[in-house]
Amino acid sequence: MPKLPEKHQFFDLSDYGRPMGILIAESLKHSTYSPIHITLGFVVSGLIAVGFILYEYYWAALFFLLLKSILDAADGELARIKNTPSYTGRYLDSISDFVLNLLTILAIWHITDNSFFYAIMAFIGLELQGTLYNYYYSILRNRYQGDTTSQVFETKTPMAFKNEEQRTVNMLHHIYTLCYGPYDRIIYSLDKNANTEDRLPNWLMTAVSCFGLGFQLLLIGFFLVLDIKELIIPYFILNTLMIFVFIAIRQMLNR
Repeated sequence: MPKLPEKHQFFDLSDYGRPMGILIAESLKHSTYSPIHITLGFVVSGLIAVGFILYEYYWAALFFLLLKSILDAADGELARIKNTPSYTGRYLDSISDFVLNLLTILAIWHITDNSFFYAIMAFIGLELQGTLYNYYYSILRNRYQGDTTSQVFETKTPMAFKNEEQRTVNMLHHIYTLCYGPYDRIIYSLDKNANTEDRLPNWLMTAVSCFGLGFQLLLIGFFLVLDIKELIIPYFILNTLMIFVFIAIRQMLNR
């Protein structure tokens, strides 16, 4: 069950876990397992990956990073299959990603000679890159009646669905805005007109999807198993410059 109508779908480099995620979701559609259970599963997988990074078992770390991406796809698929969308799941998913991303970068800092300052810069860069991808993707999903649990602007607390508690949504939305609010404001300030201008072609979305978390985790895993872990933190710092390239291309297409 795609997030976008077929006409507007693009090849998403970060979404390689979707086919396996769909199989997992289909196998659980008549079970008592909820999307929240799957989200908690990817949190466990991410924490195990962090542990293997710290102990320098890099192939195992790669496996659990990939498993985390698969489960990250499966929770949303299960919500769509069971027709139980929730802001609780949406915010819990994003908050969990934020924490796991930070722990992953800190684990890489711990096993390399990079400075702590550069590690924080890499984390900020990683989050900004993901925010640009999610910004454009949310615009498409809301513009073309796709999945709308992710809003273009997350400044207001949404009204809870029937299957969730409003106070839980309120709490998680507050935590979400603390985590992502600064990044959302930076990306919006860099590309304010993206939501009102028409052209956001599929080829550009495919290019920007290299900023998606799934692709970022895949790269981290490959850097680890190729024993070039020292390059991970510099890569995410330097790759942040591509934000300006993608924004410039999008703006030129709408002139």
